[in-house]
Amino acid sequence: MYQRVGKAAFKKDLTNIIALCEALGDPQMEFQCIHVAGTNGKGSCSHMLASILQDSGYKTGLYTSPHLRDFRERIRINGKCISKSSVVEFVEDNKDLIDEIQPSFFEITVAMAFLHFAEEMVDVAVIETGLGGRLDSTNIIRPELSIITNIGWDHMDMLGDTLGKIAVEKGGIIKSRKPALIGERDADTEAVFEKIANERKAPLHFAEDIIPDHPIESFRDLNKRTIRAAVDLLIEQGLEINKKRSEKIIQQFPKGSTLKGRWQELRTAPRLLCDTGHNLNGVEWIVRQLSEESFNKLHMVWGCVSGKDHTRILKLLPASAKYYWCQPSVPRAYSSSDLQKDGKKSGLIGEDHGNVADALETALAIANDDDLVFVGGSTFVVADLMDHLDLSTC
Repeated sequence: MYQRVGKAAFKKDLTNIIALCEALGDPQMEFQCIHVAGTNGKGSCSHMLASILQDSGYKTGLYTSPHLRDFRERIRINGKCISKSSVVEFVEDNKDLIDEIQPSFFEITVAMAFLHFAEEMVDVAVIETGLGGRLDSTNIIRPELSIITNIGWDHMDMLGDTLGKIAVEKGGIIKSRKPALIGERDADTEAVFEKIANERKAPLHFAEDIIPDHPIESFRDLNKRTIRAAVDLLIEQGLEINKKRSEKIIQQFPKGSTLKGRWQELRTAPRLLCDTGHNLNGVEWIVRQLSEESFNKLHMVWGCVSGKDHTRILKLLPASAKYYWCQPSVPRAYSSSDLQKDGKKSGLIGEDHGNVADALETALAIANDDDLVFVGGSTFVVADLMDHLDLSTC
């Protein structure tokens, strides 16, 4: 399972998911869908778009990954998580098929989502890729629109060591004669997307061309421009979406959505914030957001998983903060003691607290009411935070 052990669980092949869905009657062909990939922002864009489609009167499925606390977060219809009984029923009904094909955890989950959406007769589903795009298990759908939010540095050991190579993998979701939307134009990737689109005769759009006057100061702004452009393209394709209502959802997002762990405020006095940003681009955004917040002292509860560029990421973090190093409760966690040593080399001072709960409670005990406590560095650090605070995610 990639979420727990990383690269060893990643399968660069669509054979299993094709066989699994064929045996289930190809449920992914029973509903309209929109496919979303990208290095950063694909979860936010998927949730935002699903909220807009639901508000427009469409019965809307949403598939995202990974989950924070509850597996059922991955599969939603009109914001409601799949029921426990539906999960159990799928596994029990398909034990023999699973034994025969030997699919991965992710492949089983994708097939479960497709079947659930088909059985519940959703009008449209927003499908977020897991990792990459070209060989991602979700890439057996035929979407009405493919969205690639941006291309940045993440998973280079699996997707490629240049932005161009990563763009080839993400661009793999572009389908023949179906429109594709690129959220961020970049000199290193633009030609890659144009080549793929030309080969597949797919209309290619860049969000900045559709929404030229939207100011971009953060990933949040980039995501919102991307969704505004997506709404325009979907309206052109015949979907009935009220632009005034969709703009209100975009402006208020993530308030009113089911998205958790994205710049989420969990308490006040001291203020407690968390965010799942974990790669270079995501951490750059976090640091920028923190610089705009008002507080007396900043306390950073920080942990990560192995396989990330720790040195470059740590150099981005504010040296003026007090650090509480921790490690998430997954096998691929990076040692908090090693993280403390790495942090010291980058001028970041703090103590090793081992697990997330101890690091958080120490920070909250030390912080004054006018201080800010931030928790992040990994999706799995935020997941442990939610678990410790017993916060519902479904």
